[in-house]
Amino acid sequence: MDPIRFSAEVDARPWAALTHAYGSAADVPDCLRALAGEDDEKAAEALSELYGSILHQGSVYEATAHAVPFLARTAAAGVRAADVLAFLGGIAESGADDGDSDEAAARRAVTAELPLLLASVEAEDSDVRQAAAWAAAMTGAADEAYGTLRDRFAVETDPQVRAELLGGLVHLDPARAAALATAATGPGEPAEVRVAALMGCVDAGADWGPGHHDAMLALLPADPLVTGRVDLDRSEPLQYVVSSLLRNTPADREGAYALLAAALRTGRPEVLAEAAWASESAVQISRSARERLAGPLCGAVLRDPEITEAVLPLLRLLGGHAAQAGPVLAEMAARDDDRADQALAALVDVDPGLAVPLLARDLARRPRALDAACGGAFGTPRVPCDADLLAAVRARLAEPGALGGQEPYRFAALLESWGSEAASALPDVLAALGTFPQQMTRALAVVRTPEDRAAAGEALRGEARSGRREGRLGAAEALHELTDEAEPLLTVLAERLEDGGPHGRREAASLAAGLGPRAAVLLPALSAAVSDPAADRTTPELDADIAVAEALWRIAGRAEEAVDLLRGPLSGAGPSWMRWTVSRAARVAAQLGDAGRPLTEALLRLLPEPVQTPVAVLALCAVAPETLDGPVTAGLLLDSVEQDADPFTALDALIGLGPAAMTGGHRRRLTELAERDLRVTASRVEGTTASADERFQERAREVLRALREPGEGA
Repeated sequence: MDPIRFSAEVDARPWAALTHAYGSAADVPDCLRALAGEDDEKAAEALSELYGSILHQGSVYEATAHAVPFLARTAAAGVRAADVLAFLGGIAESGADDGDSDEAAARRAVTAELPLLLASVEAEDSDVRQAAAWAAAMTGAADEAYGTLRDRFAVETDPQVRAELLGGLVHLDPARAAALATAATGPGEPAEVRVAALMGCVDAGADWGPGHHDAMLALLPADPLVTGRVDLDRSEPLQYVVSSLLRNTPADREGAYALLAAALRTGRPEVLAEAAWASESAVQISRSARERLAGPLCGAVLRDPEITEAVLPLLRLLGGHAAQAGPVLAEMAARDDDRADQALAALVDVDPGLAVPLLARDLARRPRALDAACGGAFGTPRVPCDADLLAAVRARLAEPGALGGQEPYRFAALLESWGSEAASALPDVLAALGTFPQQMTRALAVVRTPEDRAAAGEALRGEARSGRREGRLGAAEALHELTDEAEPLLTVLAERLEDGGPHGRREAASLAAGLGPRAAVLLPALSAAVSDPAADRTTPELDADIAVAEALWRIAGRAEEAVDLLRGPLSGAGPSWMRWTVSRAARVAAQLGDAGRPLTEALLRLLPEPVQTPVAVLALCAVAPETLDGPVTAGLLLDSVEQDADPFTALDALIGLGPAAMTGGHRRRLTELAERDLRVTASRVEGTTASADERFQERAREVLRALREPGEGA
């Protein structure tokens, strides 16, 4: 490759006019030159930058397709060929099959380089062959690529390359490759290939049978067998197989649970680690998982308590279903070693009654257990007000200088959840208020008896007017909640609107909206807080403007100004991270009712996008209901639920449409979503998926009852 010519041709592209993840692609030429250059360190930095800019977190951009020919020329010249071919495969994987989008252009660009990719599967270097096989498969060009990859598979001897070839063949044509994958599960193949074959079988939809079951068990632990694979989605084979089977037929679901039970019974620590992670994934996917896995898991723990550490996160997810393991966890939690806190955290979820005395006894040294008792970062406290635990909390609050990490937040959350039951702690909360104003103000408003109301109010009033800046807003909010006194809150909100930055302005405007006409004094400050519409506004600035729009409407009914502020966020789809900003704007539009009619067209444009469909429907039901075709819209909402886009809002929107919009087919779809084994919600926040999905089930059943057909019985 002639570097001078290469550089000139790179420079001939209009990079500055193209965009990538961070805006202008003017930096791409230097990266392409460095990648093709002789300095390995600079080349590695350049490749990292390209991953961040033109293939950012799996997304491709306008500049991506333009870079592909130069990447291909670099690989064809044998310069870092394996790394560059893998990068091309990532671009193809993130692309789309047709259309005029950046995704479609990116995949077309890589597909145009198929001659290079297919020639490279014959390269001498096994890493190059492996990367080329994966990249060729990711183009999806089965007609052009399948035969070449199949021919190479017939003669390939390197296990990793052979595994990648088999995975690529299944990806290109699952039906045609199913028999090949099934044959490769046998003992005549290397273990790496057999693992790839088992994953290929589930991808191809082959019936999972005893032979597959026995082969998978024999290969555990399987994670080390895929080290070095390009396809990172299959880096954890047992988890991949189990997750795939749970989404297939009832027979496959039974096969998944039989496989997990057998793996959990092995007693081998390295197998248990894989089985525990696969079981955690099962809980995220299947509604019956916690009940189905409790028996095998508790049996393993009771047979060998020393394995418990490997499965502690899974025990937490199983919660009360794993109560059998409670005594073992209690014994571990009572020890004085590194595992005690983890065991106690699990015990909080499995058997809170056993956990609370142990937590009270050693509260200062059990941060994980305290976090679990408070429901984690996104949950709510789950332990009752116990005298010993309350005494332990009070003792910790009496030494504010000794508190560290999240302790002040956790103690405040516990006290707030206990309310007046924890009234004896009021002196301790008052004493800690000056040190931890942000954390203690909410607790102070509720941890009291009626007789303590005046003392609590006086403390909050003083904190709101002259306390530390970071605690004044919380104190003013709590004072308003306790006494309905608004003046200190209005004062703090005015300050935040003036100098709080986008996040502070948003919070202040939202609180002002909640006050309604009582916040009329803030109207000039709200208007002044609006960001410059001519500027390139950030997401936080748009969110703040939306909050101001709501405040202007709810305080003074200023619909025209609110509509103008909402037009910007609603005017275009924007990138994926804008979805919640758009949703917030649509929710405020819904509050405007008929006054929001000028936003109708913008809201209608949101309807086809599943993540925006629910809020758009809610808004249109309020703003322009005549624009909605009831049955068609109900179908779009159910599509959104099935994709776990915004299921709870979708259920609210179905209620808004009313019974007339629901056909028999719609009711059957919603019933299936409420009663099937496959979860609807799929949050990956620890411990929240099961509870969120249970709330979805309950709400879906409520909606079905509310939307009965006329004359249908209860």
